[in-house]
Amino acid sequence: MKNTCIWVLLVLLASCGQQAIVKNQSTGGALGTSYSIIYLAGEALDYQSEIDSVFNAVNASLSTYIPDSDISKINQGDSTIVVDHMFRDIFRLSKTVYEATNGYFDPTVGPLVNAWGFGPEASVAMTPHVVDSLMAFVGFHKVELRSDDTIKKEDARIYFDFNAIAKGYAIDRLAAMLDAKGIDNYLVEVGGEIVAKGNNSLKEKPWVVGIDDPQAGMARASKLLVQLKDRALASSGNYRKYRVNEATGEKYVHTIDPLTGYTKNANTLGVTILANDCATADAYATAFMAMDLEKAVQLISKRQDLEAYIIYLDEQGTTQEYLTPGFDTLVLP
Repeated sequence: MKNTCIWVLLVLLASCGQQAIVKNQSTGGALGTSYSIIYLAGEALDYQSEIDSVFNAVNASLSTYIPDSDISKINQGDSTIVVDHMFRDIFRLSKTVYEATNGYFDPTVGPLVNAWGFGPEASVAMTPHVVDSLMAFVGFHKVELRSDDTIKKEDARIYFDFNAIAKGYAIDRLAAMLDAKGIDNYLVEVGGEIVAKGNNSLKEKPWVVGIDDPQAGMARASKLLVQLKDRALASSGNYRKYRVNEATGEKYVHTIDPLTGYTKNANTLGVTILANDCATADAYATAFMAMDLEKAVQLISKRQDLEAYIIYLDEQGTTQEYLTPGFDTLVLP
């Protein structure tokens, strides 16, 4: 009896010293894709209403698919809209990345996105004359965020499209919401882009995520697995988002070179970027898909805040990989 009492006491002490971990998860659809948010805590929690509020706020500010969003009104020529903090954040970061990439990341490429058939408006027959005429409205240096938080455009027909950065930004806002709730360990994923904080304490190891193999097509297979902690990850590629001209059979990928106005069928198959925030990772992943491989490698080698994994075809058509040293350390064997 005495031994039994000692065993019960030890169990009680252990229970007091180690709090149970509860896996809370929210899944659904938003921003034209799916999402999965895992947040670990010492109790069951439900932040679905807060999650919905973040998505709704981002859409109301930045969605080109919602006619009465701020960005849609600005695209329609309304210069009186006073933009909110989300639009300001996206605008300023876009300008920074636009300048850092020498124009390869450019959210004013919207008219071309629509014309090539990758936006909310109908596509048109793209000829050199049409491309040249639309290029007159492309260039982030042609727009300005005024001191009164309104937008100035050199031409009213300039069209913003922040879709290459807005998803990453939404993930950052979701992460900020969880931070404000005091959640130390979470994994936020929206459409394959991710912010990971802390560890997967249920398994007592870092969060592990897979990077899609761009040559697997719609089958969706992981090319490699990486460990993430307190980092953001975003990928871009042409292997799923494309359209085919029914008349000619010609394939058009969704990456558009803002410097030429044409879709970019390059030797780069996929780019994954690690950064401190997902909006930055999202923007650079898009820019690197538009760049030639050599330019992308040259830029990333000068950045201490970014890590990259690039899958490409060499001159013989053989699949090759480029990893920055920091990225390579996170790859699981």
